Amino acid sequence: MSTANSLDTPYDIEAGDRPPLALIAGPTASGKSDCAVALAQELERRGRRAIVVNADSSQVYADLTVLSARPTEEEMGGIEHRLFGAWDGAQGCSAADWARAARETIADVHAQGAVPVLVGGTGLYIRTLLDGIAPVPPIAPHVREEVRALPVEQAYAALQAEDPERAARLAPADTTRIARALEVVRSTGKPLAHWQALTSGGIGHDVTLFPAILLPERQALYARCDLRFARMIERGAMAEVETLLARRLDPALPVMRAIGVPELAGVVAGSWSLDDAIVRGSQATRNYAKRQYTWLRHQPPKEWSRIEFQSFDKSAVEDILFRNFGLT
Repeated sequence: MSTANSLDTPYDIEAGDRPPLALIAGPTASGKSDCAVALAQELERRGRRAIVVNADSSQVYADLTVLSARPTEEEMGGIEHRLFGAWDGAQGCSAADWARAARETIADVHAQGAVPVLVGGTGLYIRTLLDGIAPVPPIAPHVREEVRALPVEQAYAALQAEDPERAARLAPADTTRIARALEVVRSTGKPLAHWQALTSGGIGHDVTLFPAILLPERQALYARCDLRFARMIERGAMAEVETLLARRLDPALPVMRAIGVPELAGVVAGSWSLDDAIVRGSQATRNYAKRQYTWLRHQPPKEWSRIEFQSFDKSAVEDILFRNFGLT
């Protein structure tokens, strides 16, 4: 098996080498898309073709060009990009759906002798791709309905009684994870840990992973979040939401709940002004970045490189990134 310490080391899958997979993760507005393109361009300068693969749960939707900050043709810098805008908004893209497509895409990139550069901040997508999927049976609808109707305090107390091990690992206010753990144990009769032990389908052991997590200084990141949302408005986010609303899709679909859509939909409905929507959208973006930041700092393996920086000096960050991947 390959034990290469450089991303541009030649590999031979037929000889048993584990092919390379670069991963650039980071919260929204951290500059990871630019870094992915810069990395791919550097690899191509060294004679290695590279392809950027999306791992962002909003950028998968064709309907969210502006509000997902999907890279423009110019921003792609001549590098092929895949799984961007690959799903119609009428079809929800689950972590399992994305991981299945990503596995196929990465295998195809490797078959061409190229290097896939995975980029995104959706932790569940990344974890599902690398670690696999736990075979949790479908949750009984009545159980899901009952659990989701509980106030988080009651749900947490119930989880402490029914799955104390999982409850001890969760914050008492973590509504989503508490509900998930409780509905699993109630519907299947077994705790979530049981199913997670049966996880399969991950590619983590089949590739040589080169991971890097971008962690910019928080206040600088939040300022970029505000600027990011303001620029989305300038680039036509309102028209994008109007087009999306005209499709009359189920409000529960992920595309309808993406950051910016509910906020701007409120303007269309006359519920609040555009200025109010910008305030709401900027706050939602900052909140999301904060959640991503916390997850990426603590949840991935400790050996994954965390690249912390104070200012958004593109060249400085890229230099650190290239060194991390053995390219300098």
